[in-house]
Amino acid sequence: MKKLKRLLYLKLARRLSRSTTGAPVPSIISENSKVTGDIISDGIIHVDGRVEGDISCDELIIGVKGTVVGAVTAANLQLYGVLNGKANADNLFIAKSARLIGDATHNTIAIEPGAYVDGRCMRIGAPIPAEQGKPDLMLVDARKAKSKSVGE
Repeated sequence: MKKLKRLLYLKLARRLSRSTTGAPVPSIISENSKVTGDIISDGIIHVDGRVEGDISCDELIIGVKGTVVGAVTAANLQLYGVLNGKANADNLFIAKSARLIGDATHNTIAIEPGAYVDGRCMRIGAPIPAEQGKPDLMLVDARKAKSKSVGE
């Protein structure tokens, strides 16, 4: 009976959201579910179960009990559970309960203290650190010399 009520609620919410507010209702992969394969969506996906495959969507929320093994591409990614793979997100949030194992590219990032990150976090379009020039030491020396001469 509980499952039937939940199913009816979700169907009703989707129908009402299309007709009145236009706000999308997320696709939910519940705690006891396992999905094997790629997922592509223009909306919101909330994962509390396990997904083995790549996910591409507008917004992805990996819940505390959620696990994704694969590459993720999303405009907004909120990570509370486990992501084992590459992440490509415009806005990336990693909660203290999260585990990110793999590289992440982002435009903006927020990481709570206590989050586990094993990989690299790189800003989209940022130059590779080895290709960046060293600071101009002559400019630094000139500023020091100028400050000494002004103080004398």
